[in-house]
Amino acid sequence: MIDVVLPALNEAAAVGWVLGRMPAGFRAIVVDNGSTDATAAIARAAGAVVVPEPVKGFGAACWTGLQATTSDIVCFMDCDASLDPVALSMLAGYVERDEADLVIGQRIARRGAWPFHARAANLVLAAEVRRRTKLPLPDLGPMRVVRRDIMLGLGMTDRRSGWPLEMVLRAAGAGLRLRTVPVEYHERAGRSKVTGTVRGTVRAVLDMSRMLRLDATAVADRAAAPPPRNR
Repeated sequence: MIDVVLPALNEAAAVGWVLGRMPAGFRAIVVDNGSTDATAAIARAAGAVVVPEPVKGFGAACWTGLQATTSDIVCFMDCDASLDPVALSMLAGYVERDEADLVIGQRIARRGAWPFHARAANLVLAAEVRRRTKLPLPDLGPMRVVRRDIMLGLGMTDRRSGWPLEMVLRAAGAGLRLRTVPVEYHERAGRSKVTGTVRGTVRAVLDMSRMLRLDATAVADRAAAPPPRNR
């Protein structure tokens, strides 16, 4: 079994579809991030493992979900029906064959699926990541596959919207092999807590900008540190 972490906040309209599309050999772990609707009940009825995380934040939900995983390979994806879990088999294959350490689904959006402000913010952030890391990364997509021990070893600290960016920056800093794979991106079910509003997008951009500043400081500190003495 390969575990799939699905952060969820009021996704009753989508969680049933998502779980129904989960490919064979993949176990869904739905992290209920304080839902006030029937998200958790629907997920349990569909056979998913449901883990509560009352502290709001995408990163908090992802971190709690990671602690609940037991498989050698773990996946992360949104639970809003914008991404089809069927694609997980393709992405996981690259990790299983040891062709990549971190695989990210590059979103190929259907017309109207991706609000302009969210797409623009993603393009700017992805360009900045490419400049800093030299990785050919066109998209900071939320569908990801990585080995569990590698993920735990990255030392992730963000518990908000900076989590996806921090994962990439830490993976680049660790010299991991990153690969992107095109995946179809649909219009989500219900209203997004992030990209559904300009305010939510701005909050996410601020979280990611903070992560970029922290990364720049860490790089500067490493460059300024004296070389180790020979013994």
